[in-house]
Amino acid sequence: MSGGIARGRLAEERKAWRKNHPHGFVAKPETSADGSVNLMVWNCIIPGKTGTDWDGGYYPVTIQFSEDYPSKPPKCKLPQGFFHPNVYPSGTVCLSILNEDSGWRPAITVKQILVGIQDLLDQPNPSDPAQTDGYHIFCQEPAEYRRRVKQQAKLYPSMI
Repeated sequence: MSGGIARGRLAEERKAWRKNHPHGFVAKPETSADGSVNLMVWNCIIPGKTGTDWDGGYYPVTIQFSEDYPSKPPKCKLPQGFFHPNVYPSGTVCLSILNEDSGWRPAITVKQILVGIQDLLDQPNPSDPAQTDGYHIFCQEPAEYRRRVKQQAKLYPSMI
C-alpha cells in the first residue's frame, strides 16, 4: 500500500516541478523503452553555480525513490568516480538532508534535494567525507582542488 503513497507524492512533485523549478535544472522521471514513465527513478541535471569553480558544468544526478518514500529519503547518485569530498566513489551523494537518521524530513521536495546538492558542490562538508582523494585534496591542496573541479566541470558541458 505504501507504494501508492510514494507514487502519488512523486506525481505531485512532478506537477509542481513543471510549474516552477530553478533555472538550468532538469528533473524528470525515467521513460522506459515502451514509453511508460517510471516515477521511482528520476534523471536530473544540476548546473554548477554561476561564479564558482563548478560554473559551466551540468552535472547528471539520478534519484532513486523507494516504496517507503517520503518516509525514507531517496538515494542520489552522481556519475561513478565523481570528484568531490562528499561523494562516494560509487557516486552516491553524502548530504545531511538525504540521511534517514539525521536530516531527512518527509516534507523535503525534489527541488530542495537538487538545490541542496548544488550547494554542496561548492560548499563541501569536510566533517562528513565520503571519498579520501577529494577530502585530502580539498583540505591540504586548495589550488589543486580548484584545478580538479574546473577540469571536471568541462567533462559535463550543457546539452543545449
